[in-house]
Amino acid sequence: MHTISDEEFSKLISRAIDEMPERYIKHLDNVAITYEDEPTPEQRVKLKLRGDQTLFGLYEGIPLTKRGAGYNLVLPDKITIFKNPIFYASHDQNSLYRHIKHTLWHEIAHYYGLDHGEIHAIEARWQ
Repeated sequence: MHTISDEEFSKLISRAIDEMPERYIKHLDNVAITYEDEPTPEQRVKLKLRGDQTLFGLYEGIPLTKRGAGYNLVLPDKITIFKNPIFYASHDQNSLYRHIKHTLWHEIAHYYGLDHGEIHAIEARWQ
């Protein structure tokens, strides 16, 4: 597969957002969705990633389930999709898009307060 430009990658993220079921998107509040080439060294340390581990996406913020009455005047939560790890794990344009869309859904699930166990249980029901 050829390399992908930032513009093409951004368009695929936008497409994934547009195709996401409305029930997942309509309650996103104070969330920025962005992308980077790779996780930062600080993000890797915070997540305790080994050198052989990678990351497709990351949710950073306060999940809806943890927001209380005092939740106001805070910086937006952030969902970051990591371009290079997803690109290298994809064998064609279709798998690239599927990885982006799945990663976006996964990070939105964290925004709604789901942990990895709950996310994997939902995904297992899809099979």
